[in-house]
Amino acid sequence: MLSRVAQSVYWIGRYIERAENIARFAEVNQYLTLDLPPGAGEQWEPLIDITGDRAEFFDRYGEATRENVLRFLTFDTRYANSIASCIRRARENARSVRDVITLELWEQIHRFHEMITAAAERFSGGMIPYEFYSQVRNASHLLHGLADDTMSHGETWHFLRLGRMLERADKTARLLDVKYFILLPSVDEVGMPWDDLLWCAVLKSASALEMYRKRFGRVRPDRIIEFLILDRTFPRSALYCIDRAQGHLHAISGTPAGAFRTPPEQQLGRLHARLTYARPEDLVLAGLHEVLDELLADLNAISRGIHDTYFSPGPATIRTEAILVYNPQQQQQ
Repeated sequence: MLSRVAQSVYWIGRYIERAENIARFAEVNQYLTLDLPPGAGEQWEPLIDITGDRAEFFDRYGEATRENVLRFLTFDTRYANSIASCIRRARENARSVRDVITLELWEQIHRFHEMITAAAERFSGGMIPYEFYSQVRNASHLLHGLADDTMSHGETWHFLRLGRMLERADKTARLLDVKYFILLPSVDEVGMPWDDLLWCAVLKSASALEMYRKRFGRVRPDRIIEFLILDRTFPRSALYCIDRAQGHLHAISGTPAGAFRTPPEQQLGRLHARLTYARPEDLVLAGLHEVLDELLADLNAISRGIHDTYFSPGPATIRTEAILVYNPQQQQQ
């Protein structure tokens, strides 16, 4: 497969997943404001902290009001990670690879883009309703379902899924980290109903509340952290996404499981082993913010490794490097 094609498909997966996650954050935070106790005040600034683009937001808008934050995250085409920008760039990438994706997938991406464009005109200068973010989530689900059901599960599909899984792991980590930025009135509020409400909002943002309650029942921060980072079966946990991303990367390169021959395979294997053998109490003791910072740094390094190995022009390292057997114990020394 041409590197240009692989890169375009990989980024279609990332952009669509990114738009869906931004919609999740915005939708849940809007509902959360309705449940907050009187006098609590709305907290929209943590949504900006999730993106990591705080400086860009305040340079342009100055104040983190509800209208400013939602406008920035949803329709601001000058902001590269807004929903509108993500869908526009996904469509541009899809247009460049129309000959390798299916007609059904292309038509859904095109409809998705038209829906966002029409909504931007309809809600310009006004409030963005909750229902719009549900429509974004549903459009994303439909698109990924079409990709799974209409594309051959070869290299193209694996690159699409690889981008989606890495983006989802990144956003799950950022979602958990936002709890670090949400301020309670005092430390006495930790563990109180208001604090539980915020943790439930975190779970809702990942569509994880029902599955969490079926497994653990009562809301407990340490259990929530365990569920969203280390659960092997929940499709939005970091470990699940990293495990699937590793599988897609190995399918692309043909490297057998338990071995590596490219830098991103080695990096993903190392991260997968670290999370697989981590205990929930280790995450809490190490400090949630620090653990998530390290996880995000690893995911960024893996993304750069994929770019250097598969997308950038140069020697085809994947074809020339020998296969090395991965040994988690050596990596942890």
